[in-house]
Amino acid sequence: MAGQQPVFVMNTGPERQHGRKAQISNITAAKTVSDVIRTCLGPKAMLKMILDPMGGILLTNDGNAILREIEVGHPAAKSMIELSRTQDEEVGDGTTSVIILAGEILAHSLPLLERNLHPVVIISAYKKALAEALNIIESISTKVDVNNEEEMLALIKTSIGTKFVSRWSDLMCKLALKAVRTVAVTETGAGSKEQRTVDLKRYARVEKIPGGEIESSRVLDGVMLEKDVTHPKMRRRIENPRILLLDCPLEYKKGESQTNIEITKEEDWNRILEIEEEQIKQICNTIIKFKPDLVFTEKGVSDLAQHFLLKQNITAIRRVRKSDNNRIARATGATIVNRVEDLRESDVGTRCGLFHIEKIGDEYFTFLEKCKDPKACTILLRGPSKDILNEIDRNLADAMSVARNVVFDPRLAPGGGATELAVAAGLHEYARNIEGIEVAPIQAVANAMEVIPRTLINNCGANVIKILTALRAKHANGEHSWGIDGNAGVIVDMKSYGLLESAAVKIQTLKTAIESASLLLRVDDVVSARRPREQGGGGGGGAPQMAEQEEGGMMPEM
Repeated sequence: MAGQQPVFVMNTGPERQHGRKAQISNITAAKTVSDVIRTCLGPKAMLKMILDPMGGILLTNDGNAILREIEVGHPAAKSMIELSRTQDEEVGDGTTSVIILAGEILAHSLPLLERNLHPVVIISAYKKALAEALNIIESISTKVDVNNEEEMLALIKTSIGTKFVSRWSDLMCKLALKAVRTVAVTETGAGSKEQRTVDLKRYARVEKIPGGEIESSRVLDGVMLEKDVTHPKMRRRIENPRILLLDCPLEYKKGESQTNIEITKEEDWNRILEIEEEQIKQICNTIIKFKPDLVFTEKGVSDLAQHFLLKQNITAIRRVRKSDNNRIARATGATIVNRVEDLRESDVGTRCGLFHIEKIGDEYFTFLEKCKDPKACTILLRGPSKDILNEIDRNLADAMSVARNVVFDPRLAPGGGATELAVAAGLHEYARNIEGIEVAPIQAVANAMEVIPRTLINNCGANVIKILTALRAKHANGEHSWGIDGNAGVIVDMKSYGLLESAAVKIQTLKTAIESASLLLRVDDVVSARRPREQGGGGGGGAPQMAEQEEGGMMPEM
């Protein structure tokens, strides 16, 4: 009919979920992800064995490592997996706790939605619960002396006491603490304000070498590279070497892209070769003036340059990675130079005590050790197999992150589920003092907080109801430092037991879990933006069938 409004039809078919159905679907997906890694919490945690598509094996109980390898299709499940990655990047620990807690908060939200509470009201109450929970953590936290070796080691032990390397926890804690203290730098910024930086990613490199015993792992007071000298006659051991770091090739200058030279006489060819030789000789003479013992370059070293350097008893190592060169600069006090002509005496590194090359297994490794006040280090890990070394590396990264957190925020909270139960008891008390519709969501968060101690008791095979009731009674009396000994399955005072964790980890866990639960609750429509299948054409030919098979996760057989 003329003048009638056009009608738009949203033909999304089964690819759309909305309203209550979408919320229930999201909560179920989040709960499923949290159930996958629930058994990975605590010292009696179970391991997960994951087979990757290439046939490799991942054997770990680190929540983040497990979720990284799992492929999921549901958007809410993907969102949950991102949580553990965020937690790992922010504080390095609590990756399992944050998923379990977020899943439990969402599970406790379901009855509230069924009672027709609006998601916005629930989220508003969750925000109040989070603010109160952070105040409770603040009140039960204690300060720690960052320079106290015993306190720091006890703290780091809590992060790896539940991991695979717990048998070597003393060694791993010492490695983590030494690495963090080595790379910690205090800089004076604007307004004479001191600022601490601990860049573990850039300046604390972990080198894993299969073979040997785990006990022989150590933190080098310097740097190690998987490199050998360029010429077999060059020195392989130098005490107190003078070190030059270059970011330019010790070769004749080549054309940028394509260079054509037309030669008519034989002498011209010889002259070209002579020019190349003169160029390299000039570069080498500039280097030799500074009397270095060692030259590292990120680019190549030509045979002729090796010859000139060898004559002056200079050792050269070529094609060093940029990141390794930066570490050498920090450890030895040298400056990386981009042009040989710009070299100055102040660019020479003199803080290294010993350079030597060792053969470990089939490979040659360059060691720069005994550095005075190195601000970079290499952690050398030894172990029986690659799988075990990878797991030790993951656990050590957690330990270093925890040590780094304490350097920035030196507060400790009781572990073993004590902090979570203290927050639960505090939120129940807080809910009694307020009126209105927000009481139920705050109590839901309080009940959800109990999932951590409950899971700890469950994972060590103890009686959940009996122990949790005894623990609630302690917290009701204001004894907030009581938690669960995850090995024996009994309640203990965490302060006397010595199980204290970084408050920064607890705060981040709570913030991430409640924020993500609020985010997923706000979703009321899930629309898949898949392309519509091809219509008609060739009597229902191959294209639609192909799309169908791909959606099912299977490729058609060739």
